[in-house]
Amino acid sequence: MITESALQAQSILRDSSHFSWYVIPMLIIVLYIYFQEADKGNWSRILAALAFWGMDWFNEIWNSLIFHFSDFAPMWAAPGGDTAYLILIGLNIEICFMFAITGIAATLAIPTDKHAKIFGINNRLVFASAMSACSVAVEVVLNSIGALTWDWSFWNAEYPYPIFLFGYMTFYLVCYWVFDMESRKKQITVVSSIFIFDIIGLGVFGSLGWL
Repeated sequence: MITESALQAQSILRDSSHFSWYVIPMLIIVLYIYFQEADKGNWSRILAALAFWGMDWFNEIWNSLIFHFSDFAPMWAAPGGDTAYLILIGLNIEICFMFAITGIAATLAIPTDKHAKIFGINNRLVFASAMSACSVAVEVVLNSIGALTWDWSFWNAEYPYPIFLFGYMTFYLVCYWVFDMESRKKQITVVSSIFIFDIIGLGVFGSLGWL
């Protein structure tokens, strides 16, 4: 039986009648941030941010597939009717823009030296863990006000470990991994591979009506 929150999200899924003009300045802000980094020649930061964003798209695809095959609920849903556009059942346009620039912020926070340690632990792992914990905390707040819903017993505020590991930790680790690569070709290859996989998934599963 489909949960009430999933039904609510499903009712506004890709409904363009919810469009609001604030989406346009949000898009311009995202582009401005990327253009600023490009102007400074920070291509590693841009590619790392795109890797982070691509990882989120991957998560949103399998989240939608879980809903389709379970006929119960996605791992997370964004049923709030005040979104300007719900792209996938757990991804609205506002979340999409947020994740598009989260990788920029994440790479600005870390030390320049990728080998530096904090309390004997590599700083990338420390920051990835801290960022993931903060992200989960934000999700807990969003869940408490009904903006983001969880219906599975192993994915909630009482048992946040899967959210921490699979919802965020992988994002930040891939982001930092790409950022620290010394080869631009390898960075582009990894980011391209992530997005090619996402595009194929969206195209195939979308055409089948599974998203």
